[in-house]
Amino acid sequence: MTSAPDYGHGIDTEHALKYAIQHIRGDRVQIIEGIIEPVTPTWDHERAAKLVRRQIEDRVDELGCVEGSGNLDLPGTSNWYVPDIAVVPEDLAKGGGALLPDQTLLIVEVTSESNAETDRGVKRRRYAEYGAPLYLLVDRIEGSVTLFSEPGRLGYTRVDGPHPFGTVLHLPEPFGLDLDTSKLSPA
Repeated sequence: MTSAPDYGHGIDTEHALKYAIQHIRGDRVQIIEGIIEPVTPTWDHERAAKLVRRQIEDRVDELGCVEGSGNLDLPGTSNWYVPDIAVVPEDLAKGGGALLPDQTLLIVEVTSESNAETDRGVKRRRYAEYGAPLYLLVDRIEGSVTLFSEPGRLGYTRVDGPHPFGTVLHLPEPFGLDLDTSKLSPA
């Protein structure tokens, strides 16, 4: 989405809203079910994301992918997400624009007090609806990790967890690695 909406023939509110948030200076924002929310993670939140990122980065490189927190568009809705981590093929990351959830290999969300319910419910449901193959929820409030897979229009059909921090969680192919969750606890 690079062009401004055409206001001469009616307003496309989805396009206008997504165009506007991409041009906010300074702050990164996302849209959750039509509500604009700033993306302002705390240091302990960033620490948890870093611990996951470090464990997957070698495999991500082997797969010819990149991991980051780029924009994800959910066309046909008033949703524009900025996940804590998304793993995407390197050739798709070169485009500069937003990607779709089904273009990812893995999406990771780390909960905070302000967004836990959104990550547990709305984002989980929307990521499944838009075909994200793997969704890892690092729930710092509950002290658990849950891996959702096999997405469909009604949600994920396979759930591995929740497992308490300290459990080794297996990330299936194409990752094929065990994730150590013992250091994710904020305490």
